[in-house]
Amino acid sequence: MSMERRPLAYRTTAFVVFTLGLVATCAGILSDLMRLAWTDATRSHILVIPLVSIALIYADRVTIFRSVKTALAIGSLVVFVGVAFLIASQSIGHSQDSLTLAGTGVCLAWIGGFIATYGQSATRAAAFPLVFLIFMIPPPDVLISGATSFLKGGSTETVAGLFSLTGTPYFREGFSFALPSLVIEIADECSGIRSSIALFLTGLLAGHQFLRTPWAKTVLVLAILPVALLKNAIRIVSLSLLAMHVSPSFITGQLHQEGGILFFVLALALMAPLFALLRWSESRRIERSAVES
Repeated sequence: MSMERRPLAYRTTAFVVFTLGLVATCAGILSDLMRLAWTDATRSHILVIPLVSIALIYADRVTIFRSVKTALAIGSLVVFVGVAFLIASQSIGHSQDSLTLAGTGVCLAWIGGFIATYGQSATRAAAFPLVFLIFMIPPPDVLISGATSFLKGGSTETVAGLFSLTGTPYFREGFSFALPSLVIEIADECSGIRSSIALFLTGLLAGHQFLRTPWAKTVLVLAILPVALLKNAIRIVSLSLLAMHVSPSFITGQLHQEGGILFFVLALALMAPLFALLRWSESRRIERSAVES
């Protein structure tokens, strides 16, 4: 092993040991996070976030670890802040809020260990996968409730627009729609929050991996909300029309219960033209810059 590679190998060994120690110390917290992800659909993404961050770091390891240098002071400070969050989580008892604080503490401690081991230059190069770890933190109930209400309201308005567009007569009262042979109510479970979270995370990853400019990444992320509302409304209207004109079983059948994947693919298809346009626009800008230079 060359002298150039040896320090990185030693640092990585030290960081792996630090990570294993952190996992052992926070085993109870990590177990609670896993249990929450398995039992709560709106937080099921928690399980995959660390794996995605590690995969992104590994995929870009040549760039990230091109320049490594110990940054013990700032890294230790971030670890200390993480430990403070962990202590605070224990002081408020076992609740959703305590798990949010504990998850924040684990993420900060791990990031602090990364900074201390590999330095500020490597941390800047790995900024996206490290920041992406915040989605491992379970959002508090008040945030989930607010997002659910917003998506539910937006979906309701979009559903009304699609019913009008398809010429379907309806009487609306709040979140309820009285159709010619069917009455539906858009409940919290119909807000589409789970698929909206998945679509948001997918958009962030696609922007990071395939787009280069901040403006293009921002446009892609901003487009996620209207696409999520439209996708959810299409699902509700499609099931309603199928129940009216084909079979009432569609409103409670397999497509309603397990059709999330199908409509998520639809959302990706709706995003695809914008994504292609953004990539094309970036390519044109690069070509013009090359010609001008």
